[in-house]
Parts: sequence; structure tokens; C-alpha cells
Amino acid sequence: QVQLVESGGGSVQSGGSLRLSCAASGDTWSNYRSGWFRQAPGKEREGVASIASGSTTTTYAGSVQGRFTISRDNAKNTVYLQMNSLKPEDTAMYYCAADSRWRWSPSLGKDTYNYWGQGTQVTVSS
Repeated sequence: QVQLVESGGGSVQSGGSLRLSCAASGDTWSNYRSGWFRQAPGKEREGVASIASGSTTTTYAGSVQGRFTISRDNAKNTVYLQMNSLKPEDTAMYYCAADSRWRWSPSLGKDTYNYWGQGTQVTVSS
């Protein structure tokens, strides 16, 4: 099992940047693929970005492609989400997720992850 703790959320103006971090503990982090998800009030949780366990394969939601970058440092047991050119519609609770069953392929499907963090709030004002 792996435990996940997110950090780095906050409030920023439109066009600004934030970097989210997700620290993992409890198991060999390199055995897990990871994803970032977000959920705004009254909306479904949606996949934002995902990275395979080997750190070389990523996938992004169309709404963030070109603005967000997911990366991981397996030596530090951490995955990051660099968010640039933020928009008010990016406002949500952001969650880190991990899965070891299909670790070689990234995925934005929330049902394919079995470990979740508690979330960190991102608020973008216009």
C-alpha cells in the first residue's frame, strides 16, 4: 500500500502558476503510476494528467494540454503538477492518485486508481 499527501495548492490570479506536489510513502514508489485529478463543487472528479511508473509516458486532459506538466522523481517518492497560465475554470480540489496494477500506462480514468490523497485546493481568480 502507498499513502499520498498533496501540497502546493493556494490562491492565484488568472494567468498565474502553481506547482503541486504529491509525496508518497509506504511502498516502492517506482512500482506505481500516478495521476492528478480535480473536482469542482457540483461536478464529477476528472482526470487532469497522468504519468506511468517509468516517468517517460504521460497523458493530459485536453483542457490542460500545453499548460500543465506532470513529472515525477522516484528517488524522492514525489510526483509534481506544474500548472501555468491558470484560468478561473481550473479552480477545484486537486487530488493525487496512484495505482500499481497497470503501472506501465498512464490513465485519466479515476476508476483505475486505488490509492488517493486528501486533496489540495486551487483557486484561480479573474
